[in-house]
Amino acid sequence: MPEYNAPLRDMRFVLHDVFQAPSLWARLPALAQTVDADTADAILEEAAKVTGSLIAPLNRSGDEEGAQWIDGDVRTPTGFREAYATYTEGGWVGLAGNPQYGGMGMPKMLAVAFEEMLYAAGSSFALYSALSSGACLAIDAHASEELKTTYLPPMYEGRWAGSMCLTEAHAGTDLGIIRTRAEPQADGSYKVTGSKIFITGGEQDLTENIIHLVLAKLPDAPAGPKGISLLLVPKVMVNADGSLGARNAVSCGSIEHKMGIKASATCVMNFDGATGYLIGEVNKGLAAMFTMMNYERLSIGIQGIGCAEASYQSAVSYARERIQSRAATGPVNRDKVADPIIVHADVRRMLLTMKALNEGGRAFACYVGQQLDLAKYAEDASERQNAEALVALLTPVAKAFFTDTGLESCVHGQQVFGGHGYIREWGQEQLVRDVRIAQIYEGTNGIQALDLLGRKVVANGGAALRLFAGEVRDFAHAHESPFGDHLIEALERLEAVSGWLLEQAKTEPNAVGAASVEYLHLFGYVAYAYMWARMAAVAQGKQGEDEAFYGGKLATAEFFFARLLPRTLSLEASIRAGSQSLYGLAAEQF
Repeated sequence: MPEYNAPLRDMRFVLHDVFQAPSLWARLPALAQTVDADTADAILEEAAKVTGSLIAPLNRSGDEEGAQWIDGDVRTPTGFREAYATYTEGGWVGLAGNPQYGGMGMPKMLAVAFEEMLYAAGSSFALYSALSSGACLAIDAHASEELKTTYLPPMYEGRWAGSMCLTEAHAGTDLGIIRTRAEPQADGSYKVTGSKIFITGGEQDLTENIIHLVLAKLPDAPAGPKGISLLLVPKVMVNADGSLGARNAVSCGSIEHKMGIKASATCVMNFDGATGYLIGEVNKGLAAMFTMMNYERLSIGIQGIGCAEASYQSAVSYARERIQSRAATGPVNRDKVADPIIVHADVRRMLLTMKALNEGGRAFACYVGQQLDLAKYAEDASERQNAEALVALLTPVAKAFFTDTGLESCVHGQQVFGGHGYIREWGQEQLVRDVRIAQIYEGTNGIQALDLLGRKVVANGGAALRLFAGEVRDFAHAHESPFGDHLIEALERLEAVSGWLLEQAKTEPNAVGAASVEYLHLFGYVAYAYMWARMAAVAQGKQGEDEAFYGGKLATAEFFFARLLPRTLSLEASIRAGSQSLYGLAAEQF
């Protein structure tokens, strides 16, 4: 069975050396007394133990057994309940939660590293607490003080879990047409009626209560997305003293049989006049839910990195041991009948692609986490506003690019194993199946691309893009990086394409949709180029301290700029080809 060992050396490099997180935390009063370098390292070390020894051993058995639906109840695979109890005892669900209600208050920069470990160890297990963390964020940001006081402490403890109930059988991306209803009651509560599908962790046996955040429409609500409200609907009613009361009118009608993440219960949830409580304002529920959705989008993006890292670790180990054929330059292991496959160019191409994408993604996740921390904790208003603008711009990139490249990397890892990668024994086929969903849920990657280009670039005339580009250009001019010229060239390509699309969008209604996916990928490679230039600048200055690590970092950066960044050339050509070729066929000609 494959093992997972958290890449702590690289995580510390990104956190401490590249982004100098402890210095940032020290100047943010809300974090200065909460976390420092030693605290962060201790948390990472403990997280590595928990994910490597507690969660990872359940990944394959959990996939083979799967979640089971029995007469409305869901049973998680053998070992999950015990592991979850140990996991919650460590306070991991509330790692970045509000300390006022029992969370640990750790920065997002640190939390993204933990999330990567969690998804790498077992995506199915990770999802149960990931949904809880996102639900807590929405409750903390938008609910009344009474709701926060009642529900957040046991959720941060892990005694209660959270779920996100958006999708209906006829309403996925287009939530404005949902049919779930919420009827106001004399006591200020609501009766919620409707059915939701694809609800991760909607029912499970890990916690004593599940807090559903449900999108619904009030009787007099306007049509479309402006008529959606957000309701908190507990599985089990909560008494005035915080104890659990009667079962609410919420039930699980079935669970899905899926390609992957089989140990994660994906539920059909039925609300039959269930008691719920309004979160935020009437008809403003979608905006409140986006607090959770944006958290989940970054989290699910990190699922792509985690799965890819697990795949990479197995592939490297296998490539060092598996012997087949001789190196093109002559025998390497003369005492054996063949050389390890890591000597072969194609295997090295796949491994380096995985390594470059994984480490670039890890750095970019930390960067987005940094912006989230600044948006939340910075004292200067302009610094907060700039960070908020960058978070809005970069969240769809993180979700979609992390998961698109995550699947690419997992396929490479499987390919390194050859036929052995296609069978269960080595774990690679499960990673391919598990990572695939990440491109689909929390808003498909095509929707993320439309959001990036249409809403975050075209709609504001490229203002947020200029903010990001200015930061990248300032770095390239201020730091000695061996790849600064390549970074500027790639940035200028992104800016030129963006300017061209801004003009196209004025007269061509299909311009944004036709270019969006390629544009997001172009943006992703430029963002990774920025990360790799930053990492290379640090590695160059420290190479004498640890040649193996820093020299390897520089060599991987060289591979990224030489072999992966040129993908932006074809992406630009595809974008500039326009939309006409997409609409040359009538519907009946497909």
